[in-house]
Amino acid sequence: MNETRWLDAREMAAWTAFLDASHRVFRSVEQQLKDDAGLSHPQYEILVKLGAAGAAGIRMTELAESLITSKSGLTYQIGQLEKRGLVTRGACPTDVRGVTARLTESGRAALTEAAPGHVARVREALIDVLDRDQLDTLAQALGRVSDRLRDG
Repeated sequence: MNETRWLDAREMAAWTAFLDASHRVFRSVEQQLKDDAGLSHPQYEILVKLGAAGAAGIRMTELAESLITSKSGLTYQIGQLEKRGLVTRGACPTDVRGVTARLTESGRAALTEAAPGHVARVREALIDVLDRDQLDTLAQALGRVSDRLRDG
């Protein structure tokens, strides 16, 4: 029988600080994107991934994995972006069962327009609050958490 290992004061402080900061940063970034670009944060991240993929686009399953989201959630978001003319979906040239998402010219323009405000808010909410050593520590620590959850 496993006995519960409750969080001690130091562990609880780390956990609650992580929750508080991550929720506040996310809300701040989400609000900025909504106000300035009419996009949700997931939609913005989709545009970023598709922009990086170039004309070839990305298979929907690969895109869902890279965004750490469900296929159904991605399908919904892609549908919303498609209605706005920012992305298109089509058959995958290498797999008849696959669907590839691609950024349209309007999507590229929307991404180009949204990016400066997004980066400014990310800097304001997180990056510029920390010194270089703190940024390195944060990246290293959260990278370790991500690796563990990815592998587990």
